[in-house]
Amino acid sequence: MSVNEKKGLALHWQVIIGLLLGAGYAWLSIKFGWNQFTMDWIQPIGDIFINLLKLIAVPLVLFSIISGVASLGDINKLGRIGAKTLGVYLATTMFSVLVGLTLVNIFQPGAKASDELKVKNRVSYELWRDAGGVEKLDELNYAEQNPEIVEEIQSTENNHNDWVSDKLNKAENTKNSGPLQPLVDVVPKNIFTALNDMKMLQIIFFAIFFGIVATGLNEVRKKVVVDFVEAVNEVFVQMVWVVMKAMPVFVFALMAGQIVKAAGTDPENFSQLLSFLLRYGLVVVLGLAIMAFVIYPLLITLFIKNMTWKKFLSGMRDAQITAFSTSSSVATLPVTMKCVEEKLGVSERTTSFVLPIGATVNMDGTSLYQAIAVVALAQFHMVDLSFSQQAIIVLTATLASIGAAAIQSAGLVLMIIVLESVGLNPAWIALIFPIDRILDMCRTVVNVTGDSTVSTLVAASEGELSEV
Repeated sequence: MSVNEKKGLALHWQVIIGLLLGAGYAWLSIKFGWNQFTMDWIQPIGDIFINLLKLIAVPLVLFSIISGVASLGDINKLGRIGAKTLGVYLATTMFSVLVGLTLVNIFQPGAKASDELKVKNRVSYELWRDAGGVEKLDELNYAEQNPEIVEEIQSTENNHNDWVSDKLNKAENTKNSGPLQPLVDVVPKNIFTALNDMKMLQIIFFAIFFGIVATGLNEVRKKVVVDFVEAVNEVFVQMVWVVMKAMPVFVFALMAGQIVKAAGTDPENFSQLLSFLLRYGLVVVLGLAIMAFVIYPLLITLFIKNMTWKKFLSGMRDAQITAFSTSSSVATLPVTMKCVEEKLGVSERTTSFVLPIGATVNMDGTSLYQAIAVVALAQFHMVDLSFSQQAIIVLTATLASIGAAAIQSAGLVLMIIVLESVGLNPAWIALIFPIDRILDMCRTVVNVTGDSTVSTLVAASEGELSEV
């Protein structure tokens, strides 16, 4: 059963229409003062959608990984495949960050804003920097030269809203942890608490541990466990399809609510934001397209002789469309598995292990987006980042993406850490949040394609790749 099999307009086109209608409605809401109605009656519908996906995602990951690990059987093989999987994931993530930095330095989307807006942004940055005792990145002093802008900002600007405060607190807790704290955080004290709090890395640890122990059972008991896990997993897969049928309505509500929340009641703010966000968004989409349609197919053709780039992209089409529609690697997981197994020839044992892990810890698209966003925001505030500071972005974004699954709102929360690593204001994330939903759809395509690439490469190295 597939969401793409139903008659009529394809789901991904329905989603795009929902996005456009949501943006159009948001503009009308801002212009005619419907914001309170939008936040009270439209935004909650989008929240329901996110809650439904979270409801399904956790058990889907849990049972998929248990099934994959238990079916592998050989513990030595499990360790070998795990090492290869994590190694390739790390390499592709770092490369995606480099692609993002290259593009944002070439096109400079933040630097093309109006001089008046950039000066105001620069003054705002200097006030934040000086108030917080943050190290100066340059000797510019626009605040001293523009006292009228300083007065305007001080009288009207709040440092950050409650939403940003929540993200700042989560990022601060993550940043201040000790060197081995990430390892400690992987092991849950209570699996039910981990499930309730959506601690994805802890859930993965438990699932792998459970699956390894299950492989040591006698064949009769092992079969009972595996059959039960696979049956429950299938139920959650079907739940995904049910939720996806209502996605266009949910997406409309999400888009309308987020734009209204960011732009407030001033139409001029809406147009100024839109201009910057359009340039920034196009650069992000270009980088994601290079990864999904150039880099990954190139890796496949270089390391797998019998697979062409055309065959790879053709085989991944359904998974990429579903990823774009759902904006969730986990929700796309059933389609990804089907594409990789049936159209690329990867064994079920490999996909059941590699893909669920990739869906939660491989964030190539997210790290590329973080790199572009941080530099673009710096440009938007007239801050030039040096080569060494951009090298810090490479390291921070790469390492942060590995632990992204353990944090809710991972991309934006981890961007705070990247911003702070180079001395920039973490509250700037509020500026780019209005189009984060659209870009999330695009970067999910990259994440899913990257997962499939790694799965195919690992399968080929293990002799688990067959002709299809």
